[in-house]
Amino acid sequence: MRIWVDADACPNPVKEILFRAAERMKIAVTLVANKPLRTPPSAYISTIQVAAGFDVADDKIAQELRAGDLVVTADIPLAAAALAKGGRVLDPRGEIYTDDNIEARLTMRKFMDELRAGGVDTGGPPPFNHGDRQAFARQLERLLAPAATVEFAPKPPPAGA
Repeated sequence: MRIWVDADACPNPVKEILFRAAERMKIAVTLVANKPLRTPPSAYISTIQVAAGFDVADDKIAQELRAGDLVVTADIPLAAAALAKGGRVLDPRGEIYTDDNIEARLTMRKFMDELRAGGVDTGGPPPFNHGDRQAFARQLERLLAPAATVEFAPKPPPAGA
Protein backbone atom coordinates (compact mmCIF):
# COMPACT_ATOMS: atom_id res chain seq x y z
CA MET A 1 0.00 0.00 0.00
CA ARG A 2 1.10 3.53 -0.78
CA ILE A 3 -0.33 6.83 0.41
CA TRP A 4 -0.78 9.43 -2.34
CA VAL A 5 -1.13 13.06 -1.28
CA ASP A 6 -2.74 15.74 -3.42
CA ALA A 7 -0.19 18.13 -1.97
CA ASP A 8 -0.90 21.46 -3.69
CA ALA A 9 -3.54 22.44 -1.16
CA CYS A 10 -2.83 19.94 1.61
CA PRO A 11 -2.39 21.69 4.98
CA ASN A 12 1.09 21.44 6.49
CA PRO A 13 -0.18 19.83 9.73
CA VAL A 14 -1.64 16.99 7.63
CA LYS A 15 1.67 16.50 5.83
CA GLU A 16 3.46 16.37 9.19
CA ILE A 17 1.07 13.67 10.42
CA LEU A 18 1.66 11.70 7.23
CA PHE A 19 5.44 12.03 7.53
CA ARG A 20 5.33 10.62 11.07
CA ALA A 21 3.01 7.79 9.99
CA ALA A 22 5.31 6.90 7.08
CA GLU A 23 8.27 6.49 9.40
CA ARG A 24 6.39 4.73 12.19
CA MET A 25 4.52 2.28 9.96
CA LYS A 26 7.10 2.04 7.16
CA ILE A 27 4.55 3.03 4.52
CA ALA A 28 5.45 4.85 1.31
CA VAL A 29 4.01 8.36 1.11
CA THR A 30 4.18 10.21 -2.21
CA LEU A 31 3.27 13.89 -2.40
CA VAL A 32 2.23 15.12 -5.84
CA ALA A 33 2.20 18.85 -6.58
CA ASN A 34 2.91 21.37 -9.32
CA LYS A 35 5.49 23.16 -7.17
CA PRO A 36 8.62 21.99 -5.36
CA LEU A 37 7.94 20.56 -1.91
CA ARG A 38 10.13 20.20 1.16
CA THR A 39 10.03 16.87 2.92
CA PRO A 40 12.12 15.36 5.67
CA PRO A 41 14.81 12.92 4.56
CA SER A 42 13.23 9.49 4.56
CA ALA A 43 13.26 6.24 2.64
CA TYR A 44 9.44 6.29 2.84
CA ILE A 45 8.66 9.84 1.67
CA SER A 46 8.92 10.99 -1.93
CA THR A 47 7.59 13.79 -4.11
CA ILE A 48 6.52 14.07 -7.70
CA GLN A 49 6.46 17.53 -9.25
CA VAL A 50 4.10 17.79 -12.21
CA ALA A 51 3.67 20.59 -14.73
CA ALA A 52 1.46 23.51 -13.77
CA GLY A 53 -2.11 23.19 -14.97
CA PHE A 54 -5.63 22.39 -13.96
CA ASP A 55 -5.91 18.87 -12.45
CA VAL A 56 -2.40 17.80 -13.56
CA ALA A 57 -1.50 16.56 -10.05
CA ASP A 58 -4.89 14.89 -9.69
CA ASP A 59 -4.49 13.14 -13.04
CA LYS A 60 -1.04 11.88 -12.05
CA ILE A 61 -2.35 10.42 -8.81
CA ALA A 62 -5.34 8.81 -10.57
CA GLN A 63 -2.98 7.30 -13.15
CA GLU A 64 -0.47 5.90 -10.64
CA LEU A 65 -2.60 4.65 -7.75
CA ARG A 66 -3.40 0.99 -7.33
CA ALA A 67 -6.23 -0.83 -5.58
CA GLY A 68 -5.74 -0.63 -1.82
CA ASP A 69 -3.73 2.60 -1.95
CA LEU A 70 -4.84 5.54 0.17
CA VAL A 71 -5.35 8.97 -1.39
CA VAL A 72 -5.38 12.12 0.76
CA THR A 73 -7.34 14.80 -1.06
CA ALA A 74 -10.17 17.28 -0.75
CA ASP A 75 -10.77 17.07 -4.51
CA ILE A 76 -14.07 15.26 -5.04
CA PRO A 77 -13.49 14.15 -8.68
CA LEU A 78 -10.07 12.74 -7.71
CA ALA A 79 -11.71 10.97 -4.77
CA ALA A 80 -14.28 9.43 -7.13
CA ALA A 81 -11.54 8.30 -9.53
CA ALA A 82 -9.55 6.76 -6.67
CA LEU A 83 -12.58 4.88 -5.37
CA ALA A 84 -13.33 3.61 -8.89
CA LYS A 85 -9.83 2.10 -9.00
CA GLY A 86 -10.27 0.39 -5.62
CA GLY A 87 -8.42 3.00 -3.60
CA ARG A 88 -9.37 4.47 -0.27
CA VAL A 89 -9.77 8.21 0.21
CA LEU A 90 -9.33 10.48 3.21
CA ASP A 91 -10.06 14.20 3.19
CA PRO A 92 -7.52 16.41 5.05
CA ARG A 93 -10.29 17.29 7.51
CA GLY A 94 -10.80 13.62 8.40
CA GLU A 95 -13.75 12.60 6.24
CA ILE A 96 -13.48 9.17 4.65
CA TYR A 97 -14.96 9.09 1.17
CA THR A 98 -16.61 5.82 0.20
CA ASP A 99 -18.70 4.37 -2.59
CA ASP A 100 -21.69 5.11 -0.36
CA ASN A 101 -21.08 8.86 -0.02
CA ILE A 102 -19.12 9.98 -3.09
CA GLU A 103 -22.14 10.49 -5.37
CA ALA A 104 -23.70 12.92 -2.90
CA ARG A 105 -20.38 14.81 -2.71
CA LEU A 106 -20.15 14.97 -6.52
CA THR A 107 -23.71 16.26 -6.74
CA MET A 108 -23.06 18.95 -4.12
CA ARG A 109 -19.85 19.99 -5.87
CA LYS A 110 -21.69 20.34 -9.19
CA PHE A 111 -24.42 22.39 -7.52
CA MET A 112 -21.88 24.73 -5.90
CA ASP A 113 -20.05 25.11 -9.25
CA GLU A 114 -23.35 26.10 -10.87
CA LEU A 115 -24.02 28.67 -8.15
CA ARG A 116 -20.56 30.19 -8.60
CA ALA A 117 -20.99 30.23 -12.38
CA GLY A 118 -24.21 32.17 -11.81
CA GLY A 119 -22.35 34.80 -9.80
CA VAL A 120 -23.26 33.61 -6.31
CA ASP A 121 -20.47 34.03 -3.76
CA THR A 122 -20.46 30.67 -2.01
CA GLY A 123 -17.46 31.47 0.17
CA GLY A 124 -14.87 28.85 0.87
CA PRO A 125 -14.24 26.23 3.48
CA PRO A 126 -13.59 27.39 7.03
CA PRO A 127 -9.94 27.70 8.06
CA PHE A 128 -8.20 24.44 8.89
CA ASN A 129 -8.14 24.10 12.68
CA HIS A 130 -6.94 21.86 15.51
CA GLY A 131 -10.16 19.82 15.43
CA ASP A 132 -9.61 19.11 11.73
CA ARG A 133 -6.07 18.00 12.48
CA GLN A 134 -7.27 15.64 15.22
CA ALA A 135 -10.03 14.23 13.01
CA PHE A 136 -7.53 13.55 10.22
CA ALA A 137 -5.04 11.85 12.56
CA ARG A 138 -7.79 9.70 14.09
CA GLN A 139 -9.15 8.54 10.71
CA LEU A 140 -5.66 7.95 9.30
CA GLU A 141 -4.87 5.64 12.22
CA ARG A 142 -8.17 3.86 11.63
CA LEU A 143 -7.42 3.37 7.93
CA LEU A 144 -3.86 2.19 8.57
CA ALA A 145 -4.81 -0.27 11.31
CA PRO A 146 -4.49 -3.93 10.30
CA ALA A 147 -8.27 -4.45 10.63
CA ALA A 148 -8.83 -1.68 8.06
CA THR A 149 -7.49 -3.91 5.31
CA VAL A 150 -10.66 -5.96 5.66
CA GLU A 151 -13.12 -3.19 6.55
CA PHE A 152 -12.07 -0.88 3.69
CA ALA A 153 -10.95 -3.48 1.16
CA PRO A 154 -12.03 -2.79 -2.43
CA LYS A 155 -15.40 -4.27 -3.23
CA PRO A 156 -15.44 -7.06 -5.84
CA PRO A 157 -16.99 -6.13 -9.18
CA PRO A 158 -20.66 -7.02 -9.62
CA ALA A 159 -21.39 -10.44 -11.09
CA GLY A 160 -21.37 -10.40 -14.88
CA ALA A 161 -19.24 -7.26 -15.09
